[in-house]
Amino acid sequence: MIEIQNVHKSFGQLEVLKGIDLVVQKGEVVTVIGGSGSGKSTLLTCINGLEPINSGKILVDGTEVHAKSTNLNKLRRKIGIVFQQWNAFPHLTVLENVTLAPRKVLGMAKAEAEAIAERQLMHVGLGDKLLAYPSRLSGGQQQRMAIARALAMAPDYMLFDEVTSALDPQLVGEVLETLKMLAEEGMTMICVTHEMAFARDVSKRVAYFHQGVMAEIGAPEQIFGDPQHPETRKFLASVR
Repeated sequence: MIEIQNVHKSFGQLEVLKGIDLVVQKGEVVTVIGGSGSGKSTLLTCINGLEPINSGKILVDGTEVHAKSTNLNKLRRKIGIVFQQWNAFPHLTVLENVTLAPRKVLGMAKAEAEAIAERQLMHVGLGDKLLAYPSRLSGGQQQRMAIARALAMAPDYMLFDEVTSALDPQLVGEVLETLKMLAEEGMTMICVTHEMAFARDVSKRVAYFHQGVMAEIGAPEQIFGDPQHPETRKFLASVR
């Protein structure tokens, strides 16, 4: 599981996370909603160890992410993360982009890495794009390639940071379908999203962040049907 215990995070004088507590169980899908600047994306980068925290603890399967003794490179093999921008290497094919991390980080043989990459690309519906270059893909296809790239490392957990926000509206659906498929397969996921229908349909729990605080968390039917916090009600009224 992922355990977040009273986590505070500041950038200079700006406190972005103000004491976050959250436990995500294996196989659970938690979506995080809220306005811009509420701390949602910062939380993901802290879980992955990309950002240090000021106080509190984050544990992944009992290992404290920010402890000095923790091998972050080893720990990150358990935690895949996909950002808004897919950051593909333009001079490499889709297959080469996805095989890169297994070969360089895990020391996998080329043939084994390619077999895994091909399987994951087929998994996300890109089996016919193995030899294409990223520039020849649509935005939705590039984002699905980024998901396949993360899955090729065989993570136990996946973090998704607003992965549809940079896409044209007609491409959003294909990426959300991929996330739904992963959820149905039992992948443990924390998804920061602006897609309320996705949060309602796929999550086990929905967390609403407001000004660095997790103002409310609950089952989707409770959050969307009977929100308790006035800021949650105000936010949902503005996005419906």
